[in-house]
Amino acid sequence: LGATLKSPRWVVAYKFAAQRAVTRLNDIRLQVGRTGVVTPVAELDPVFLAGSTISRATLHNEDEILRKDIRIGDTVVIEKGGDVIPKVVEVDFDKRQEGAPPFKMPAECPVCHTGLMRIQDEVAVRCENVSCPAQIQARLEHFTARNAMDIDGFGPAVAEQLLSHDLMQDVGDIFSLTQEQFMALERMGPKSADNLIRSIEACKDRPLDRILFSLGIPHVGERAARQIAERRRSLDQIMTATVEELATIPEIGPTIAESVVNFFQNEQNRTIIEKLRQAGLNMKLPELPVGTASQALNGKIFVITGTLANHTRDEAAARIASSGGRVTASVSKKTNYVLAGESAGSKLDKAQALGIQVLDETAFEALFKTGNDGQLNLL
Repeated sequence: LGATLKSPRWVVAYKFAAQRAVTRLNDIRLQVGRTGVVTPVAELDPVFLAGSTISRATLHNEDEILRKDIRIGDTVVIEKGGDVIPKVVEVDFDKRQEGAPPFKMPAECPVCHTGLMRIQDEVAVRCENVSCPAQIQARLEHFTARNAMDIDGFGPAVAEQLLSHDLMQDVGDIFSLTQEQFMALERMGPKSADNLIRSIEACKDRPLDRILFSLGIPHVGERAARQIAERRRSLDQIMTATVEELATIPEIGPTIAESVVNFFQNEQNRTIIEKLRQAGLNMKLPELPVGTASQALNGKIFVITGTLANHTRDEAAARIASSGGRVTASVSKKTNYVLAGESAGSKLDKAQALGIQVLDETAFEALFKTGNDGQLNLL
């Protein structure tokens, strides 16, 4: 099942019931994201909920609005999904104003007025105009975010002004901006402009996986970007990869693989990549020396069991992942190694029954030093 960057897919978390609040829905506005998805957002009377005042909440999509029969002017119940994101969970129909019309998704993008499209078997409605100003701004904000290229000081206000002054068309234009152009923006003095230029220059050394994630490829999160970058090693190798080749990478299924291939087949996206290349961004990872531990662990599957003396399980798993291996929850014939600590139980028994190599912590450390399991003292 694998894992996302934030959590494994093979566990279930039980949580306390979310706190709820009642408020009035004053309007439904449409928000255009970086991939063109148009999301309806509820404008609410401000209400305090779970530590903060809420005035907006996601309505997800048109189907969800119709299913819950949410209408402008309704009294609604809201909660925070995962104690973070506000959402409308139900309507108090007894308080509905007579004659309130049902919601209907507009036919045009609210920003660029391009006709909206709904792809078969998807709930999302999309603006297909990749030059839509709202999409460009959202892509800029994603590209410059802390977990992407991390360009300090390049916030939504800066992105909006640059676009309104026609100083940018896409994220590749960031690297051709000058200090004078930044200083022409509102509330941007020489010092702030200089700091932004320095931040932009510094981001050119970000690793390949950060660049890949920052491009905003649909379905490609931080973990998927890292997996692809570690296996393909350069942006050129990623751009020329087929769906079948990408789908062989651990945790990369056909949906992500197709999304990556489609992204790099788009001429506008390839133009952006060329701008990034000309700007001097780091487009590849260092070559792996033959016989190193990093190369030896590529594609190796580990299971960790028992209590480790010198590592936490998370530390051991992170070290394996950084060297090209991956950790799974259960022992199978596909498992290459079992790292066993004190009080190892049924997983150790199964590994021994299947003839899988079992490592203690000394052998685990030696694996990273030698890159050769033939030199290890196995249990």
